[in-house]
Amino acid sequence: MSKNLTTRSEDYSKWYNELVIKADLAENSGVRGCMVIKPYGYAIWEKMQAGLDTMFKETGHQNAYFPLFIPKSYLSKEASHVEGFAKECAVVTHYRLINAEDGSGLIVDPEAKLEEELIVRPTSETIIWDTYRRWVQSYRDLPLLINQWANVVRWEMRTRLFLRTTEFLWQEGHTAHATEQEAIDEAELILNIYADFAENHMAVPVIKGTKTESERFAGALETYCIEALMQDGKALQAGTSHFLGQNFAKAFDVKFATKEGTQEFVWATSWGVSTRLMGALIMTHSDDQGLVLPPKLAPIQVVIVPIYKGMEQLETISQKVNPLVNELRSKGITVKYDDRDTHKPGFKFNEYELKGIPIRLAIGQRDLNNDTFEVARRDTLQKETVKTADLVAKIEHLLVDIQENIYKKAHDFRDGHITDVNSYEEFKTLLESKGGFISAHWDGTSATEEKIKEETKATIRCIPINAKEESGVCMVTGKPSKQRVLFAKAY
Repeated sequence: MSKNLTTRSEDYSKWYNELVIKADLAENSGVRGCMVIKPYGYAIWEKMQAGLDTMFKETGHQNAYFPLFIPKSYLSKEASHVEGFAKECAVVTHYRLINAEDGSGLIVDPEAKLEEELIVRPTSETIIWDTYRRWVQSYRDLPLLINQWANVVRWEMRTRLFLRTTEFLWQEGHTAHATEQEAIDEAELILNIYADFAENHMAVPVIKGTKTESERFAGALETYCIEALMQDGKALQAGTSHFLGQNFAKAFDVKFATKEGTQEFVWATSWGVSTRLMGALIMTHSDDQGLVLPPKLAPIQVVIVPIYKGMEQLETISQKVNPLVNELRSKGITVKYDDRDTHKPGFKFNEYELKGIPIRLAIGQRDLNNDTFEVARRDTLQKETVKTADLVAKIEHLLVDIQENIYKKAHDFRDGHITDVNSYEEFKTLLESKGGFISAHWDGTSATEEKIKEETKATIRCIPINAKEESGVCMVTGKPSKQRVLFAKAY
């Protein structure tokens, strides 16, 4: 297998696109702007789902499912929400097709026009809050902690596999609470779950923060986010959690009877991560040889490649390998023994390097004679020879070490690309020469934020949580500022 990948230094964008396709993760579909997630890519997404789903359930959340279609009138009930999504909506207007009388093919039946158009879900707040009105009557029904795994559609003009597609997969949580503080606590809890998952499963270091008013989710009073940094110096928003106040409860009349017998509107949150995490995973760790996957999310953690001449030698190798496979699996390690006779070992080595398998074992006649295996780790490309008796312990150690090593590498890169600046000229120079996160003072106005965006294409990625107060002046206007915020060019 010849990889022939464009290098990252040559063209990072092209490298990413080629890698997604050549590593068998996804491809463009016959529907413009939509992708086909291939089995290997979907297996990684399933590992992400499983990890997050466990974390949600451990904190009391339950899964449910809500309709794909949303009546247009629902979307109109929360003013800022409809304004935020109106330009991205796909609309269903008819429910039937007929054959054209002139034989030219199928046409929309003009008699089958819907009384009310349906929106293909861009997000589910409106349909869910219409449902919650029936579910919530009393304080005994709260908190309501619901999540759904689903697909959504947001019409996109310029698409990119995993990072921005018209249809994508995600989870969206929607919760209802008796008090404002409970809802804020929930939004912050989810932010911490997302950060924990990103760092400890994906090995992607993130910065927790809040969005500026202009960058908040449509209809939210506060948007919390985790921001990651890719190897090309661009930021990627990896997850968001929103405190919605009582906006949706009031729009859909979701009230509850308090212990004192009064009627109050509930307090709400929503939160989500999507298949965009796949893009973050690829761009944080991978190299010019292909994918580099953290062991916790790799569909195959160990692959074993036999090197043999003739079926008799392969049978001898298999007798040695099969007990090892069983022992590794008994310890919860996913392993593949690739004894295909249709491809040479060199092809297989290339294939598994490209696909980012954390550990590759090879065994040939010399290893049989010496009772050893060759062990190669994907993150550093280092190889060593290990005695069979020591192999399982070595693999267990390596899986932990690889997970930690790729996190440390990404963390060091991220920290090396956070730069404090005090002047707008320095800001513009660094943005082009170094990239990464630029920490600077901002006067807190949307006008200044928009000016910086228009002139540099950089946005305020977040106002870091727990950042120390530091009096200063805005780099653009010279007006007073209480703390620095993080700017970057972003995906």
